[in-house]
Amino acid sequence: MATADFRIESSHPIRSPWLPASGAQQYFVSDRALAVAMAAKSTTRPGGSEIRVVHVPTGEVVFRKPSATRAEWTDE
Repeated sequence: MATADFRIESSHPIRSPWLPASGAQQYFVSDRALAVAMAAKSTTRPGGSEIRVVHVPTGEVVFRKPSATRAEWTDE
């Protein structure tokens, strides 16, 4: 069995129908493409928090899904 080299993480609970137990703040995955796809399709509760995929051995953030509330998206 492969080691879990990638971590999907957020400062808020992550929700997704593809994750084994929605509500945790981090999940470990062995495949980079799978981790990025799962992070891209996930949301947080409460909504709007950033979701990241981190390469565990190096600590490098390989994917970042920004928070939904960004200044350039508002009508102001």
